[in-house]
Amino acid sequence: MSFEERLLKEIKEALINLDENKFLSLIDEALKRNIDVEKIVFQSMSEGMKEIGKLFEEGEYFLAEMIVAAEMFKKAMKILEPKLLEKIKEAKKLFKGRIVIGTVKGDIHDIGKSLVASMLRAAGYEVIDLGVDVPAEKFVEAVEKYKPDILGMSSLLTTTVHQMKEVIRLLKEKGLRSKVKVIIGGLATSPEYAKIIGADGWGKDAVHTIQLVNKLIGGLREGKLKLKSYTN
Repeated sequence: MSFEERLLKEIKEALINLDENKFLSLIDEALKRNIDVEKIVFQSMSEGMKEIGKLFEEGEYFLAEMIVAAEMFKKAMKILEPKLLEKIKEAKKLFKGRIVIGTVKGDIHDIGKSLVASMLRAAGYEVIDLGVDVPAEKFVEAVEKYKPDILGMSSLLTTTVHQMKEVIRLLKEKGLRSKVKVIIGGLATSPEYAKIIGADGWGKDAVHTIQLVNKLIGGLREGKLKLKSYTN
């Protein structure tokens, strides 16, 4: 195993073990040694989050651990995201697509949604983050205004998940449903619920959501998109 491979593995393990100081220190070392920032995000951090998701499913980790891990990921992305965007611009890569994302009305949980938004940006997508507690009408207005390729909605609470169905109903009412792909995610959702409400896909976790988006977008799009981050 090379030094680079060992360091990338240690970053992943520090994230899984929720050792924030070691995790951020290793990322700093990786950057100083000019290790590819995409490898740090997608080979170490994303895979680490995937393992944490498995631990959660198996009952070894609970919501508290998931929140800690997501916060660690967000702190790392504050450091890494500018470097990723710089690399994309230098390589003159085409941005893959535009995505509007938000947590539905009545739900103020931000961790999962923000994690997905960060990973999408790192993967080369333009992300318009509407924030949390977003009314159905605001999702529809964003689709009209920004004309995204994908609309993503998140819900952690079973008491708010019905808002997703309302958003899709309004999109149909406005004649917009055929113009945007709709995906959903969050603890209150499931692939079955996605089918029931007529969504185009369900994201099991952040890593799976990136794969789903890539599949729906169909690879790189022709024409450049100007990358921006809109937050409310």
